[in-house]
Amino acid sequence: MSVELNPLQNAVVDRPLAGRVFLEGPAGAGKTTAAVQRLLRLLKAGVPGGAILVLAPQRTLAAPYELALRRSRLRAGGLPSIQTAGGLARRMVELFWPLAAGPAGFADPDRPPTFLTLETAQYHMARLVRPRLEEGAFESVVIDRNRLYSQILDNLNKAALVGFPHQEIGRRLADAWAGEPAQLRVYSDAQQCADLFRAHCLAHNLLDFSLQVEVFWRHLWPQPLCREHLLQSYRHLIVDNVEEDTPFAHDLLRDWLPQAESALLLYDQDAGYRQFLGADPASGYALRQLCDETVALGESLVTPPELQSLSSHLARALDQPASRPAAEVSPQAVRATLRFEEDLRFYPQMLDWTARQIADLLEEGESPGEIVVLAPFLSDALRYSLMERLARLDVPARSHRPSRALRDEPAARALLTLVTLAHAQWRLLPSRFDVAYSLMQAVEELDLVRGQLLAQIVYRPREGVPQLSSWERINPEMRQRISYVLGGRYDALRLWLGDSLRKGEQPLDHFLSRLFGEILSQRGYGFHDDLDAARVAATLVESVQKFRQGMASFGAAPTGFDTAPTGFDTAQTPTQPTDVSLSPWERAGVRELPSLGREYIAMVEDGVLAAQYVGAWQTPKEDAVLLAPAYTFLMMNRPVNYQFWLDIGSRGWFERLYQPLTHPYVLSRQWNGQRAWGDADEHAASQERLWRLAAGLLRRCRKGIFLGLSELGEQGFEQRGPLLWALNQVLRQLADDV
Repeated sequence: MSVELNPLQNAVVDRPLAGRVFLEGPAGAGKTTAAVQRLLRLLKAGVPGGAILVLAPQRTLAAPYELALRRSRLRAGGLPSIQTAGGLARRMVELFWPLAAGPAGFADPDRPPTFLTLETAQYHMARLVRPRLEEGAFESVVIDRNRLYSQILDNLNKAALVGFPHQEIGRRLADAWAGEPAQLRVYSDAQQCADLFRAHCLAHNLLDFSLQVEVFWRHLWPQPLCREHLLQSYRHLIVDNVEEDTPFAHDLLRDWLPQAESALLLYDQDAGYRQFLGADPASGYALRQLCDETVALGESLVTPPELQSLSSHLARALDQPASRPAAEVSPQAVRATLRFEEDLRFYPQMLDWTARQIADLLEEGESPGEIVVLAPFLSDALRYSLMERLARLDVPARSHRPSRALRDEPAARALLTLVTLAHAQWRLLPSRFDVAYSLMQAVEELDLVRGQLLAQIVYRPREGVPQLSSWERINPEMRQRISYVLGGRYDALRLWLGDSLRKGEQPLDHFLSRLFGEILSQRGYGFHDDLDAARVAATLVESVQKFRQGMASFGAAPTGFDTAPTGFDTAQTPTQPTDVSLSPWERAGVRELPSLGREYIAMVEDGVLAAQYVGAWQTPKEDAVLLAPAYTFLMMNRPVNYQFWLDIGSRGWFERLYQPLTHPYVLSRQWNGQRAWGDADEHAASQERLWRLAAGLLRRCRKGIFLGLSELGEQGFEQRGPLLWALNQVLRQLADDV
């Protein structure tokens, strides 16, 4: 499929095969399009695919390259490698492990390493930190435990990516603190937990993300063998979204670029949305000095002049320097890009207005897939309320919240409840409400009232063992109320759960796959024709699989199941349940074999987030309105015709998330560490962050912005946030210019 390019894009694509180019411009200027065509030209010119490396800060941002390669028939010496800097480090550690294991301090350098995912890293962290919590650590911190674990891991990651020893995390945070002295104890506890986790990893050959980066950078990259392997393998580099990558990636490129035969670096102006994950736009922009030529693509191919002018007005209102001058358009045309309703007092009224406006756009012929609804945080209440309103208007909608814990997904919670019911030996007793809700999710047409009634009758825990009784044992009056059709489906599900494990031991991910494929996805059950439930089930299966693989080498049972009673009405007599309550950490010096399935359920109940799965980020084929947090939409990196910005008076558009154990600015290379981080620093950083967010959204919009505004916010408080103030400034300025 041919792609039309402008002269500047063609100049980038048609450059000689040798040389290094730094390509910069705003989002929507066509940088990635030019880079994709450059990749295809290299292949067409005979460059072996195996000699090309495409580097992106996260795999989802490399989707255009993967799509182009799938559609292309060019196959010159294999396919190009598409990687992140962290993924490249892991591959090299795996390949050159014998060279690094001893010098890095691992206790058993002759044994292969175990690479931890985000989930398995949090699992190990939780096992180590829980005793410290019982001793009084973090007593002044009021956050969920899963967030506490993830912030300690985030500190380790930032130390590795920025390039300072992890032993300095607590000192750096303490030196920048200007508040109450009690917070210094929190930083000390965080440092001790980080040290404990790092020692645990070295003792058991475990590599979390931070240790993968450190081992590669400190012990492999200086080795001539490793360095030459990379430099000779990949002679041509294409690096997208340099501004979203970390100092580690930039340092690697700083050594690599002079040796590369060709390189194309892409930089988005006024971006850097991943700074809370360690992104460093200033460090990325400094790579321009190592390139032979800088090319600037200034004209947006997405944003019309009216929205470009609105972006410039907003920059002035937020006291930020606009990267480009305002487009010459009339104030009336700029004002026409904004639509809002002024007389909305309550939050539900704003949601009603939003749903009506979306329905009106669809009646005018707009495609649902060209509409996105954004908020600083997409809470469960907001998602449900808006989805329900859109459903009443027959508007197709979907949501995407990558930071949502697995336990908060209804489909995942239903699956895991059924798993605990099938494995009585774990002695995990779900609540009666969870059983009712899982039955309602699993059995099609079973409403909550009949689900509660059915669960109250059939769910009978005995001596700490969950059991489900058969449909035939229910008295005729109750069977009539529930209906024989639904009762038959329930009994088939119960029998499947009771019989499945007697067919032989199997890993939990295999059990979940069979549960979904053999029963829940069939006609008459809740997951049939439910694409969202299927996506959640696939994510859950992948999560369990990675957890099992990551734990298999740590002394855990290979299958994760014990042969024990099923807890269902059968002709067999249950045996005494196996006691699996102890783990290796709870019995020092004893190598027990815990049930991985039970351990995984406990981890999910602890609120551990699912690791990032690429499939969840891929745009589905369904044409539906997207509901997402604002930053999530930015990292999807796709334009739409219309955007709805909800609750623009909320300070959530402006303020950072509460992170008492870490600080993305203090633990960065741009912070000099010579003074405390004060209110002026926080305000300036928040102003810049708000501007980058608003500019990024405007540059991914083709037609117009709908502003969701209510006098009272979701919690019932008056809303007067900085984004609302800045937009009011812009509207007053436009009115004065008429």
